[in-house]
Amino acid sequence: MMTTDRPVALVTGASSGIGKAAALALVKAGFEVIGTSRDTSRTTPQEGVTFLDLDVTDDASAATVVKQVIQRFGQIDVLVNNAGIGSVGAVEEGSVTQAQEVFDINVFGVMRMVKAVLPHMREQRGGRIINLSSVQGFLPAPFMAVYGASKHAIEGYSQSLDHEIREYGIRSLLVDPAYTKTGFEAKRIQPETPVQVYAQQRETFDRVMAEAFKVGDDPAVVADVIVTAATDPKPKLRYTAGPLAGRAGVLHRLAPARIFDNQIRKMNHLPG
Repeated sequence: MMTTDRPVALVTGASSGIGKAAALALVKAGFEVIGTSRDTSRTTPQEGVTFLDLDVTDDASAATVVKQVIQRFGQIDVLVNNAGIGSVGAVEEGSVTQAQEVFDINVFGVMRMVKAVLPHMREQRGGRIINLSSVQGFLPAPFMAVYGASKHAIEGYSQSLDHEIREYGIRSLLVDPAYTKTGFEAKRIQPETPVQVYAQQRETFDRVMAEAFKVGDDPAVVADVIVTAATDPKPKLRYTAGPLAGRAGVLHRLAPARIFDNQIRKMNHLPG
């Protein structure tokens, strides 16, 4: 075992995008950081970050990584559940198998990591679990219903978990980004059986999304919020990341239902 006098953070999906930015920001904030990737042999080394292989869809892989970190560093103070995948298309165009793939990573992957780390955090009487959600975890997401459903699931899971573990000095917190310049949109699962009736609206949606990502937040914006969630002496249940996410949160809380509904349709260029 290698001892450390620094807090230890484990970040899933740390080879690129928000995960990479978060890992580097946590290093800068004084953490010992362990990042994970499905294949670390293809990962560019990052100064201050120790990389381990992890497949969040595999129970044994999740348990092994947590065990390796504890054996090497003696503790895990922060778990950042960042690994995820997107999907697009009308509900009618996707298969249940595709939906299961999304949920296996975005939802059950989080659950596997939480199950693996909680016994240790309870024993050390402290820790923070930071789950990367999205504004689509509390907003409707037309043409991204499966992805939105996975993030809604994380919102409910994380909030309920927080009440279960708070008495042991552990917090379960949410970070909700909006559109972020990560290349994430290029890796989304595409419709398995396109339906012609949705084609025009799906093309419009794709253009709207492309423009949104083009002017989206830098991953460093989200990374700074993750560091805040990890270090805040009085942590909040939810942290929105970036100005667009902040505005979306206010709209969701304060706008009357009819105005909110109309705004969602307007934003997504939906008729009527």
